[in-house]
Amino acid sequence: MKRLHALAAALAFAATFPALAQTKWDMPTPYAATNFHTENVNQFAADVDKATGGKVKITVHANASLFKANEIKRAVQGGQAQIGEILLSGYSNEDPMFGVDSVPFLATSYPDAKKLWGASRKAIEERFAKQGMKVLYAVPWPPQGIYSTKPIASVADMKGLKMRSYNPNTSRIAELAGAQPVTIQAAELAQAMATGAVNANITSGATGYDTKAWEVVKNYYDTQAWLPKNVVFVNQKAFDALDKASQDAIVKSAAEAEARGWKISEEKTGFYNAELKKNGMNVAPPSPQLKADFEKIGATITEEWLKAAGADGKAVVDAFRK
Repeated sequence: MKRLHALAAALAFAATFPALAQTKWDMPTPYAATNFHTENVNQFAADVDKATGGKVKITVHANASLFKANEIKRAVQGGQAQIGEILLSGYSNEDPMFGVDSVPFLATSYPDAKKLWGASRKAIEERFAKQGMKVLYAVPWPPQGIYSTKPIASVADMKGLKMRSYNPNTSRIAELAGAQPVTIQAAELAQAMATGAVNANITSGATGYDTKAWEVVKNYYDTQAWLPKNVVFVNQKAFDALDKASQDAIVKSAAEAEARGWKISEEKTGFYNAELKKNGMNVAPPSPQLKADFEKIGATITEEWLKAAGADGKAVVDAFRK
């Protein structure tokens, strides 16, 4: 009888062991569940689950539902969440290096954006590491264009517009163009446009599609000004608490997510712009004057950024331009 009791106890312990060994992570993200970044994050979470044999479960909280977009980095750093996704350039006030991918007209194509990520990744990883976090992967948004309620033929036409900004560089562009910068998170953009809180916006075709921009804005100028990146990162202590096999599985799944995300982003660029047009928007390249005006603004911001970023920034840009 004692042996039966001992066997029953052993079986009960074995049954509970997987639950004891399982690690659960919360992952706040800023964008809608249907956004390609979020879909890629969900695939990453599923891949981690499979690759770790169910030992690491990541619950994705989309659309800023767990933390607001500007709270996510601090939440992961402080351990309130174990892993998260942010728009990297949204933190360039904290460190200019975080805004390197949003310097206007520095990297305006997918090959250039990939080259710039290669040149800047080490510097960005070092900054996250100093704050107790580990960069897992990065994926770009499609090239950025201008949405406006009125036609824009030159920067002079932007004077007085209330322009949504999502990082210091977009705020600076608004200032240099004579527009009024208004900080609005992606989850609140549709309402802000509908109520007239903003009437111009620099962002990608993806955000325009997600927010149904055509309902309130009729003009989109495909300026291809830059390709900002989202970064997925993890609290270093949470990562270090995992066994080596699980760590390796996460790093491998992250590399796959990065490759997949870049491919999807590029493939969807044409789709998003076509959808804007199909829904009645005027989708056009910038006029020669608007392009020339923006290149002047870009040169000014590049000079300002290089000054702020110092030797590290110059090293990154020099490596990119080689």
